[in-house]
Amino acid sequence: MASKEIFLTPDGRRKLEEELDYLRTIKRPEIARRIQAAKAEGDISENAGYDEAKNQQAFLEGRILTIENMLKNARMIEEEVGPSDQVRLGSRVTIKEGRESPETFRIVGSAEADPGKGLISNESPLGRALLGRTVGDQVQVRTPDGVLQFNIIEIQ
Repeated sequence: MASKEIFLTPDGRRKLEEELDYLRTIKRPEIARRIQAAKAEGDISENAGYDEAKNQQAFLEGRILTIENMLKNARMIEEEVGPSDQVRLGSRVTIKEGRESPETFRIVGSAEADPGKGLISNESPLGRALLGRTVGDQVQVRTPDGVLQFNIIEIQ
């Protein structure tokens, strides 16, 4: 089975690498110590501390594998400074809905998406609607509250 290509900014890649290093060098040994301490208590068949530590170990190892796979399949989003004529991955896009204040978002891969910080996924409804569009375009986005219409004010 082919793995899905993951789009990352240089900052997003750095954050994943830092998380992976932390999980490998700090969390993994910490959980291993907890497992050893629980084993030292004797019978592990009814040891809640042991069960919890083993569950945390399984989650940790799953997260490590996920991050390793993401980094292995990462495609870097090139940062281009200055105005652009078209929205693409890595673009900063300022949009306005009706009388609302303009908002600026950066289009990133799904692994980095954090709408609260202005980072929207290229796979989100708004991200998909914006890709390939230009300043002055109106885009419509279907949301649970209905269809919203945005005007593209600026692309960087």
